[in-house]
Amino acid sequence: MYDPPAYLWAITIAGPTAVAALTCVVLYRGAQRAGLGRRRSALLAGAAAVVLGGWLTASAVIAGHGWYRTLPWFPVAITGYLGLLLALRRIPVVARALAAPGMVSRLELPHTPRVAGVAFLLYMALGHLPALFALPAGLGDIAAGIAAPLVARRLTRGTGRRAALWFNAFGMTDQVVALTLGALTGFQLLNVTPSSAPITELPLALIPTATVPLFFVLHITAVSALVRAPRTPLPATAAVTATAA
Repeated sequence: MYDPPAYLWAITIAGPTAVAALTCVVLYRGAQRAGLGRRRSALLAGAAAVVLGGWLTASAVIAGHGWYRTLPWFPVAITGYLGLLLALRRIPVVARALAAPGMVSRLELPHTPRVAGVAFLLYMALGHLPALFALPAGLGDIAAGIAAPLVARRLTRGTGRRAALWFNAFGMTDQVVALTLGALTGFQLLNVTPSSAPITELPLALIPTATVPLFFVLHITAVSALVRAPRTPLPATAAVTATAA
């Protein structure tokens, strides 16, 4: 079992924590925009904090006991948590908050802490993750984290719908690739040295088991909102120009 330096612990734990916190803030603001009032909005955000923080803590305990090192606990934890989050989206008060005006842009913001994916590259540099996994996982997350606030800003201005769809498609593909390569190299289905075994141990285990399912739900929710949202009409000047052309 590899015990990383303190700075790697800090970076790795900060990422999932920030994602969960931003998601709670987004739900709070969405609930307020949906007219649920300050009290109900705070209750919704608090409930989300209990669910997200509770699983983050539970997953840390599970990883600390070494249960993720053996199949099937690792994939069961990921798929089970993903299913739970997808089901919770259907609760009326949650659905109402997610459908609030301006929510499409806010749903991109919790992806910003994905820049903490630099941890994968640092693990690789220290010789404890294979490049086959660490490079696509780390660089993909960093790219998504940098792009997220830019996409959100364009959506806030009423533009960038196509860019947002591409961003979410990229984000989901990045997660699928990272999970697949992590599983193949972590459980020695692909024989590489070093293996990706550290992703089943603390602190890295928190990313695939607690944060990746949340990212998937955020992406799915954002894409659904983008598909349902009416297309923004062209400004009058742009429309005249387009007609003249």
